[in-house]
Amino acid sequence: MPLQHVQVEALFNLDMDRVVLDVRSPSEYQKAHIPGALNLPLFSDEERAIVGTAYKQESPDKALMLGLEFAGQKMRQYIEEAMLLAPEKKVLVHCWRGGKRSESMAWLLSMAGFDVELLKGGYKNYRKYALDYFYIQEPKLIVLGGQTGIGKTYVLHQLEAMGEQIIDLEKIANHKGSAFGSLGQEPQPSTEHFENLLFDAFRNLDKTKRIFVENESQIIGTCLVEKEFFRQMKQYHYIQYTIPLIERIEHLIQNYACYPKEQLRERFQKLKNKLGGDNLQKAMHALDIDDYGAAAMIALHFYDKTYAYGFEKNTTPHKMLLEFDHSDSSLIAQEIIKTCNTLSI
Repeated sequence: MPLQHVQVEALFNLDMDRVVLDVRSPSEYQKAHIPGALNLPLFSDEERAIVGTAYKQESPDKALMLGLEFAGQKMRQYIEEAMLLAPEKKVLVHCWRGGKRSESMAWLLSMAGFDVELLKGGYKNYRKYALDYFYIQEPKLIVLGGQTGIGKTYVLHQLEAMGEQIIDLEKIANHKGSAFGSLGQEPQPSTEHFENLLFDAFRNLDKTKRIFVENESQIIGTCLVEKEFFRQMKQYHYIQYTIPLIERIEHLIQNYACYPKEQLRERFQKLKNKLGGDNLQKAMHALDIDDYGAAAMIALHFYDKTYAYGFEKNTTPHKMLLEFDHSDSSLIAQEIIKTCNTLSI
């Protein structure tokens, strides 16, 4: 029976028990992959390099024979690993562009009794679909902004708990967006995989309804926000809100004083040129004597100027500023929803 090739859209309507198997090498998979896909590499990184070199420098036939030599020794291993990854024996297999690697693995698994589908065009086709997707949407993005320490992420998730749609860019990027943003976070994904994760979150939302997203620069740590999505963030509505300074300082103490001082010192060092030598020394001294509030104030002096400049230069057609005399994220979220409903946005 010929193998069944399916289009990218099939990825989003898979049976619950059908597992996506990415048969590219471990480093290819680690760099970026389809969210939810599991790695069953046909070749190790070293084997792939040898086969690729033979293909370019000798001949396709030589590369084929080397590939058979590598893979032939591991046929049983592939089947055993596939059974662990997909106990129901229903899989969708892909490689880089739907070529020999995925076809070979699909053939082997089908011979072992697996229900196998092949992704037409492979991961390359998925990437094209994912990036094109951002250009065919007109989402109602409401960007939530404000000064450092106002608890935007807490408010964002309160909005979600109240039934609103959100995209948490910082969670996807494993970074909070500032010089201190990597503290307590898992390693960041590559920009390519960040785009895959963003697409996965974005495609599941109703684009006819508003979507809240936190204000970010285009680079979050080392992750670059997909350019069309970033452009769309500047096209709809921007809501900036404020809370009392003392509440902001308390938020920062709660969020960052729990980390080792040496890590905090390293982050302040990254701001040396922007803080100035005197302020950097004051911040270091404040950490030495456990005066986290004073250290936070020094950081805010820099970040507040940055946010003020950003708000002034923000080109979003509709900007508004909400002022609160408290930091209750639930009440702030309620007021934001009320404001949006009043303005029919």
